[in-house]
This record gives sequence, C-alpha cells and structure tokens, in this order.
Amino acid sequence: MRDPVSTTLRLGALALALALAGTATDAQAQSRRDREAGEALNQRMLDAEARYRQALVQIANDDPAGMDASNAALEDMEDVILACEKQRGCSVPQLLTTYKRLLKSDADAQAGQGPGDADIDGLEGALPTADVPAAASASALLAEDERFKRMVQLNPAVQASIRRWLTDMRVSLMTSHENYQYMQHLMSPAFKRSGLPEALLFGILAKESNGRVHARSRAGAAGPLQFMPATGRRFGLGPDGTGFDTRYDPRLSADAAAVYLNERFAQHGNEIEYWLAGYNGGEGRALRVYREAAGRSFWDPGVYNQFPAETKDYVPMVIAAAWLYLHPQEYGLTFPKIDVRPATFTLERPASIYELTICLGNGTTRDGYMRALRNLNPSYEADSLLPAGTTLAGSTRMASLYKRWCVRGERADLAAELVNGDPRAAIVRTGAIEVLSTDGDPPPAALPPSAAAPAPAPARTHRVARGETLGSIAQRYGCDVPVLARANGLRAPAYALRQGQSLKLEGCSR
Repeated sequence: MRDPVSTTLRLGALALALALAGTATDAQAQSRRDREAGEALNQRMLDAEARYRQALVQIANDDPAGMDASNAALEDMEDVILACEKQRGCSVPQLLTTYKRLLKSDADAQAGQGPGDADIDGLEGALPTADVPAAASASALLAEDERFKRMVQLNPAVQASIRRWLTDMRVSLMTSHENYQYMQHLMSPAFKRSGLPEALLFGILAKESNGRVHARSRAGAAGPLQFMPATGRRFGLGPDGTGFDTRYDPRLSADAAAVYLNERFAQHGNEIEYWLAGYNGGEGRALRVYREAAGRSFWDPGVYNQFPAETKDYVPMVIAAAWLYLHPQEYGLTFPKIDVRPATFTLERPASIYELTICLGNGTTRDGYMRALRNLNPSYEADSLLPAGTTLAGSTRMASLYKRWCVRGERADLAAELVNGDPRAAIVRTGAIEVLSTDGDPPPAALPPSAAAPAPAPARTHRVARGETLGSIAQRYGCDVPVLARANGLRAPAYALRQGQSLKLEGCSR
C-alpha cells in the first residue's frame, strides 16, 4: 500500500510550488502557438490526473502495479509543471486546480475510512457510484412534475406501496438498485433520448424483475422488463438465430420499452398510470378504459375497478419505486455505493461464470459479482465453460480482480476444482462383486487379463442424471454448449433438461 502521509506531503509541496510559480506568470499577450502549447500541457496534466486516480483504484484492489502507476503519474505532473513555468500561454493557476482536487481526495481517503476501502471511497466525485443522480435530465423531469408529487404525497395506494418497499420488500429494492447501476449505461440512454423519466425505468425494472435479466414468469414474460413473446416481436425482440432470446438483453429491452411507452404517451398523454396499466394489463384494455373514462383519472373508482387486481397492485408499486429512486434520503435509504464503471476483460483460461464468481470473491460488495456478470453477459449460461479468448463485459473492479485472482494461483485453481468436480465421484463401491448364475449353470470363469474384452468406445449419448445441467455435461464430454444444444433441440438461455433424457453428444471431443 502507498504511504498516505508521504503522498500528501508530495502533493502539498507540488501545490505550493505551483502557487509560487503562478505569481510569476507572464501577463503579456500570447501568440497562438504559445496558447496551443499551453493547452497541450493542460491536457497532459488532466491525463496524468486520470492515471493517478486509476492507480488509486488499483492500489485499493491490492494490485501491485498501482504504486508504480501512481508514482509515474505524479512524476509526469512534475514534468508538466516544469514545462509550464517555461512556456508562455500555460496557466499555472489552472494546473493548481488539479492538485487541489488530488489533495482533497487524499485527505478524504484518510478521514476514518475502513482498511481496504479508503482509496476508493476517498475519490469523491471521481468514481461513478450507486448514488441517485441529482440532475439527470429524465430524473429532473419526473421530479419537477407537480402532479406526480401531489399524487405521491396524497395517494394512499402509492403511500402503501412506498411502505411495502421500505419494509417487507426493502431487500428487493436495494438489490434492484444495485443491479440497475451495473446496467444503467446500457438501459438509460433509450429513455433519455425519448424524454422519458429514468426513474420510471427503474420502477418498472424493480417491480418486474428486481434487475435480473434472466427472470421469466409462468405466463412466458421474460427479461429485465418482462416482455411477452408477442409484444417482444412487435418491437424486434425474440430469438436471434443463435439460440439467444434478445428479450434478455438489457439494452435492447430498454430500447423496446422506450418505444412502447412512447406509444402509450401518444394514446394517454401524461397519464403515467394508464401507461403502466397498459404495460402490465395490455394496452387494449387500458385504451378502452381510458376512452370510456372521458377524462377521469386512473384513481377514479369507476376507472380503477375495471382493472384486475394485479394491475391495481402494479401501478402504485412502480410509481413508489420511482419516487424512492429520486428521493431516498427522505425515507432513510442509503443505496449501495459501488464502482460500476463499465469495462471488458478477456479470459486467459477457460472458465464459466460460476467459476469467475468464486475466484473474483466479494470485492467491496455484499453478494459478489455473479448477478452483475450474468446481467452484463446475458447470452452465456452461468455454468457454460467459456473458452480462453472470450471477452466478457464487467466493471473496472471486476477486470482488476480477474487479473489478480482468476488467471493463475491457488484461488483460481480452487475455483476450477469446485466448479468442475463431479458429485457422482463421491459414490464409492466397496467389496467383492458377486456374479449370479442363471438356470443352474455355474458362473463363468473370470477371463485372464490378456483375454479381457477391449474397452468400449466412448458413448455417443448421455442420459441426464438428477441435478445435471447442459453446461456440466458439455464440460464433462468436451462439447461446445451451443452445438450440443442445437443437436438436441434445446433453446437458450434455459437449456431445460429433464431427468432421464437422452442427449446426443455431437461435437464432443471425449
């Protein structure tokens, strides 16, 4: 770990040097070439600051390269300062702003943070976290809707739903928020482009799936926003020809939901309750009730009672989750603070998402990374063995932990052993094997070793045992999961098997 005192002193000394140098800044008019040179130095300083902050994240992840990277960034800043003092057109006070930010970050990191978390939590404003966005345009749109505010404050149904989210369903709300943060960069742009409230997207996600992209209802709705097959097809969602159902894709499902809700806006105006009633109970019913209502609100008894119980529950629950997303502090909510910056990493050895979940560990999270990995890589089954060279979507934290724990070493080997172990190997037969005779004939004499029959050829079919999955069977026989699935008519992503089913082992190497 870095020495926080020495780093702070170094930053402080550099800041003082900058301040003194600033008093000697040449105030004469600068040439265009001088200004461009000064701007280039300013950009170098910003780049060095970004590398320094990234190095702090590496240090927090116990990455030994972090210390060298932070020192290199500081040395680059020193070089920029020396060059700036000699360069007309370079603003030393502007460079001083960078050091002020870094000094504040370092001071925050030492202000009582727990071991291992100080470097990350000290970077206030530097890392995207799970805090509710304060000024996102879509969120502001919803927050400024006075009708919406009055409804939330006065409507007993929504108040009751807020109470449910804060009590029996608090864990679901927190889980939904954490899951959404990992997918926000994929899902929110569609709503923002359409002028739809991002908080409404979160409310639908929380109620429909808790942010689990592989959620599926008994009625056949699927994905993070639970599209039925027919509705999904209307908006371009469904099987993509590879066995993957794009209803499970967070980006594509959000795109479809934005188009769907814009259709509802065209029919119902700003009546968000009718939008949600159509989303849950079918747009045909919602449109018929809306036209018959002749301007009455969704909450009018003559309107409200025309919807089924599920829709009566659904509408206020979504609105309540959206409201809590915007105003957590008013209700004593503190959403998890996590590093969700998107990144990719490439497997250096074959592994499944299950295996990665084990070797990555918890990091600074409560539940680890399996759900985030599954949500960001929806086309892969959790137990499917992915070949080396596969690129997975994740976060910068996951990418760093993968390099540290999953490429080689005891934890990587342990994870592979735990995932690849066959539970049936625990059954050990002991004692002599009795050979029974038939029809009174004596049992045949045992063949000498030289006369033993040759070993049978590897089986070309496999009978599914209890608890087996397609991924574990593919791993056992060296098969490619998609090839094995197609050979047996199995559909992604569930690849549902039944005990006793016979599988054709096509494309298997052993």
